[in-house]
Amino acid sequence: MPQLLLEIFSEEIPARMQQGAARDLERLVSDRLKAAGLTWDALTTYAGPRRLTLVIDGLPAATPDREEEVKGPRASAPEQALEGFLRKTGLTREQLVERDGVLFAVLSSKGRATADLVAETVDQVVRAFPWPKSMRWGSGTLRWVRPIKRILCLFDDKVVPFEIDGIQSDAVTEGHRFLGSGQPLRVSDFVGYRAQLEKNFVLLDVADRKLRILEQAKAACAAKGLVLVDDDGLLDEVAGLAEWPTPILGDMDPQFLALPPEVVRLSMKVHQKYFAVRDPLKDGLAPNFLVVANVEATDGGEALAAGNSRVLSARLNDARFFWDEDQKVGFDAWNAKLSGVTFHAKLGTLAERVERIAALAREIAPLVGADADQAETAARLSKADLLSGMVSEFPELQGIMGGYYARLAGHPDAVADAVRDHYKPQGPADTVPTAPVTVAVALADKLDTLVGFFAIDEKPTGSKDPFALRRAALGVIRLLISGGYRIKISDIIEAHGAHFPRRFGESNVAVAGEWAELLIFLADRLTVLLRDQGQRHDLVAAVFALGDDDLVRIVRRVEALAAFLATDDGANLLAGYKRASNILRAEEKKGPVPTGMVQTGLPNQPEPETVLAFAVGAARTAVETALDTEDFAAAMTALAALRAPVDAFFEDVLVNSDVAEERDNRLKLLGQVRDVMGQVADFGQIAG
Repeated sequence: MPQLLLEIFSEEIPARMQQGAARDLERLVSDRLKAAGLTWDALTTYAGPRRLTLVIDGLPAATPDREEEVKGPRASAPEQALEGFLRKTGLTREQLVERDGVLFAVLSSKGRATADLVAETVDQVVRAFPWPKSMRWGSGTLRWVRPIKRILCLFDDKVVPFEIDGIQSDAVTEGHRFLGSGQPLRVSDFVGYRAQLEKNFVLLDVADRKLRILEQAKAACAAKGLVLVDDDGLLDEVAGLAEWPTPILGDMDPQFLALPPEVVRLSMKVHQKYFAVRDPLKDGLAPNFLVVANVEATDGGEALAAGNSRVLSARLNDARFFWDEDQKVGFDAWNAKLSGVTFHAKLGTLAERVERIAALAREIAPLVGADADQAETAARLSKADLLSGMVSEFPELQGIMGGYYARLAGHPDAVADAVRDHYKPQGPADTVPTAPVTVAVALADKLDTLVGFFAIDEKPTGSKDPFALRRAALGVIRLLISGGYRIKISDIIEAHGAHFPRRFGESNVAVAGEWAELLIFLADRLTVLLRDQGQRHDLVAAVFALGDDDLVRIVRRVEALAAFLATDDGANLLAGYKRASNILRAEEKKGPVPTGMVQTGLPNQPEPETVLAFAVGAARTAVETALDTEDFAAAMTALAALRAPVDAFFEDVLVNSDVAEERDNRLKLLGQVRDVMGQVADFGQIAG
């Protein structure tokens, strides 16, 4: 079947936009073709520095013929209704079909040539393309990320003719800007297109460009006994900057290695897009860098390496200036300036925030096994580096530079490490600190953020989370769970929340609901975390409903509950619980349900009723003992013993007996079954 090949050739597309553009091109084109009734075998998109490419194999030559039946008014409907339906369908009364007194219109349409549909589709896609930023050039109205130079569009080896703002479609593309032949490249299909591009020094697929970069970069480093420092983000970026990437190893002045390695790497990465290099036999970085050029130099890259080395030296000289000047200023001067920096209009200055974090870190310290004085000291130093020259130049180094400066100022390693790592974990893939002082400050920092913004009603809504509260909540959860810290988080939140209502003239009562809402928010984040680990969201809700806010204990309960429900006993007991709950719920609508002690030995009492009564009593004792020792597996085992008695009870015993005494006793028994199971989890919130 025919093949569609589309290339939109333009000036340089920013690397950060390329892969998103490839996905958008696939989505927009496929949506329009599917809407027309077309199917295909394979669709692939490619993005590079100067081109977006789409190829579809197995497209039919035309869209299918269509026949659609549209229901109309009844045959006896008023004349106006019939006239409106005829106008809508474009048919006459004689062309309508009547069935069971209702009129139907059968609308038929012949298929369209795919080439015609493609021409319309490309025009619509180009004009509506969702670039994050776009521009208009010349006298036309077309907007694109950069000026479009050519549009190549072939279907079934023939040019699909159309024009977009003076740009005529054709079968021509271009090779590398410098290394290519300089002549237009005429193509007839994708295989020839890709081959001609590669012959003219253009690697179409970003995966091929990445592979070339890594292979040649590692080879260049290995030749000098060095190792490339991996950086996936930088690799993604440079693969979008060069059509024919050529790694070149350069030298830098060894004196710059006296700077923190993070500073050297960031200077290379942010300003110059260089990879760092290390000596596998030594600690730290090597006095080298690796640049990815877009040309193959005749001198092996010596001139390019020398030029880039001079540029890098200038950048690192700036970094060294900030490093030296920051050490002359110090923490006292930076902290003094924090009072002039607003954190949030309703939450005060950074200095006030630091005071809150310091007090909270001291309170949390004994709960996580940290020294309270060190935790408070680290908290007071934690935001100072935001006023340093280095962090002003490289915001990504906040915390990291504070750690270096704290160590140079003579603070203990535990304090310096806490300053360095207190922002962690910043995302699901980030490492979780384990040092007690760091944990105390990290928790204080994130909890102050959460409590503060919830106090002023700045909560995440939908996909919007401008203050990264979801990330802060996930950070709190991961810190507590990873360290196994048994902290009653609600007490800390409530105590810390007292800072905020007093500040704005509100009473504690006025914001009391905010803390319950914050706990629900934390539960939602825990649900997301556990769901990512394979746990069911309803199990988290069932455990959280008990009012427990010890996150470590909650996770253990959820794990035990999941294991229990995966067994036959668990699944069947859940069904029994729901049946009992439904009966009790129906009775509660009629009036109060009897409670109290269940009687045994009543006249004509069925054996299953007696057996269940004794089983519930035994299970209650076993569950309470297991919960006291937090042996949740044993608690589930105790519940499992109820499965058979509950099944037998529902099979052989009529709950709604005509004898009031029997009915009341059986309702009491079902209430006790629900209560015993409710000590472990709210089974009513579990699906199934």
